[in-house]
Amino acid sequence: MSSLISIQSVSKSFTKGKTVITPLDQLTLEVARGEFLSLMGPSGSGKTTLLNLIAGIDTPTSGEIIINGENIAALSRAQLTKWRSVHVGYIFQLYHLVPILSAYENVELPLLLSKMSRAERREKVLAALDLVGLADRADHRPSELSGGQEQRVAIARAIVHDPDLLVADEPTGDLDRESADSILQLLNELTEKFGKTVIMVTHDPKASAAAHRSLQLEKGKFIEDGHLLNKQPAEQ
Repeated sequence: MSSLISIQSVSKSFTKGKTVITPLDQLTLEVARGEFLSLMGPSGSGKTTLLNLIAGIDTPTSGEIIINGENIAALSRAQLTKWRSVHVGYIFQLYHLVPILSAYENVELPLLLSKMSRAERREKVLAALDLVGLADRADHRPSELSGGQEQRVAIARAIVHDPDLLVADEPTGDLDRESADSILQLLNELTEKFGKTVIMVTHDPKASAAAHRSLQLEKGKFIEDGHLLNKQPAEQ
């Protein structure tokens, strides 16, 4: 299995007053295509910073982030925005659905700036809603859905443009156990049936256990059993 993501000696620092803060320190990581990777660690460990770097929301201070052969660390802000719109789907803890829009309209949002016809958009939106099991809720607004259903709509929105990569920031953090388990099962299906690569930040050991692999971050470095972890690349 080939790598989708290759992170080489990536650091992220910023200055707060006279203090230099380094959320990530010389990280190296390989993530295979179709892998479901979990990132865990205490608050301030750098996991969300890493997720945002991989998603192209932020840029590293140094190092390379190569995704599908392209070093996104070298892209401008404008180039990153365009790159994200094609390659990345983002799943949030609190869904970020527009309350006055239906499930269909929320899922359609990422496609509205594309050159697709209305018919093409409709085909993609309905396919995404069907994939997450909510084709029969297309006309419902978020207030008419359960938390688990809202997150499924958010996942449909994240996959509607068929990205290579899904990044999920605490996607089960606001859900009950049953709903959380159904979301984790869906994320696994997206990797196993559709070849999507999923990177998930979580505080929940049960959620982490659903992933193919879990890494622990502490003070900007990977650790294992309290020791720094010298990660080997994923199997090719």
